[in-house]
Amino acid sequence: MMSSPVVLALVLSLVSAFCYAAAAVVQERTAAGTADLRGTLARGSWWGAVGLNASGALLHVVALRYGPLTLVQPLGALTLVVAVPLGALVARRRTSGTQWRGVALTLVGLTALLAATASGNAPADTLGTGEVLGVALVAFGVIAVLVRFATGGSGLGGLAFAAASGIASGVGSTLAQKLAVGPTLSWSVAVVAVLTVAFASGGLLLSQKAYRSGLGGPLALLTLVNPVTASVIGIGLLGEGFQYGTTGTLIALAGAVAAARGVVLLSRPQSHQDRTGRRASAPNRDQHRLPRPTRLLRAGLPSSARVRPVTVELTGTSRAV
Repeated sequence: MMSSPVVLALVLSLVSAFCYAAAAVVQERTAAGTADLRGTLARGSWWGAVGLNASGALLHVVALRYGPLTLVQPLGALTLVVAVPLGALVARRRTSGTQWRGVALTLVGLTALLAATASGNAPADTLGTGEVLGVALVAFGVIAVLVRFATGGSGLGGLAFAAASGIASGVGSTLAQKLAVGPTLSWSVAVVAVLTVAFASGGLLLSQKAYRSGLGGPLALLTLVNPVTASVIGIGLLGEGFQYGTTGTLIALAGAVAAARGVVLLSRPQSHQDRTGRRASAPNRDQHRLPRPTRLLRAGLPSSARVRPVTVELTGTSRAV
């Protein structure tokens, strides 16, 4: 039976995921319409995405006050579950059957993870100052390597940026939990606050660069790396675990596998036919169908009529005949 703090953490996490999903869709559309970061910063839609991300982050931090990392962070996968159909709706394209299967698998996996983690109480332990600095140093090193790889001209640059963003966001959430669970004013808390803002801001900018290669793949990888990073820290340094002993661990692992499979399905790019829609393409083919040459020859031309060019639409381009 779930306790009251965990129920509140669950609700806050759900609302946070919706905010993040809406922000991701706006970021992807903004990235597709701008060539560089300066152009992105000049668009009001991007700042709207920043507002949605800030709202999601605030709700996420509050959720971390009432639920463990192993519960709150995996629920971030709901961002992808919402973002893919929402992005398809905004772009007026069809969501494929593969993506709907991904939605179903992700929800089943998250339900299994919820069953194995949702009965715990509000977290009471957080990282010590030395652990915070150690985690931050390791994360900075890994992110630097990924960014260097992404800027090296590789075709996997978008995924590298997404992985770096997921690590930054996961570490930022872990540090935010230390601020949310009863902090006292001290120099160490100030350092944690600065690092939290740095990782959160870095994760936002890195995700923006990742979305330039599309929404599905980068968002899928970001969605997987984020909870894995936070859960590794929670289990390894905070002693968080799963209920029901070995059985609970197996349930959690099975749920993680199902959710990961669902995320992979959600990340698959749609075919051109799925993006444009079957019904939309059929009328266009009829519209641009040319009259048969035999009909033109049979009709002939009036002997006294002045010959004028006829404009015919050929594959979207006007040509004079």
